[in-house]
Amino acid sequence: QVQLVESGGGLVQAGGSLRLSCAASGRYAMGWFRQAPGKEREFVGSISWSGVYTNYADSVKGRFAISRDNTKNTVYLQMNSLKSEDTAVYYCAADLKGRYTDREMEYEYWGQGTQVTVSS
Repeated sequence: QVQLVESGGGLVQAGGSLRLSCAASGRYAMGWFRQAPGKEREFVGSISWSGVYTNYADSVKGRFAISRDNTKNTVYLQMNSLKSEDTAVYYCAADLKGRYTDREMEYEYWGQGTQVTVSS
C-alpha cells in the first residue's frame, strides 16, 4: 500500500516563499497538483524517481522547484514569489509506472492535501 503524507502548507504573504514536503512509503515518480476553490485540480509539476528529470506547468515555471531526497523517500515543492492565485490545496501523487506525467489520471495514489493561502 502506497502512503503519501504532505506537510508544510500555511499562510504566507504575496512575494513570500513556502516549502511543501511529501513523505512517501517508497520511491516513485511524483507529481504535485493543486485545486483552488471552485476550480478543477491542475498540474503543478513532477519529478522522475531518480530526481534527474522535472516538468512544470507554465504558470509556475521559474518560481517553483521540485526536488527529492531518496534517502528519506521525500519530495519537496519549493514555492517562491508566491501570488494570490497560488492559493489552493496542494496534493502530491505517485505514478508507479515512473512516467512523471502532467496527466492527473496517470497517478495511482494521492496524499490528503495541504492548504496554501497567499494573502495579497
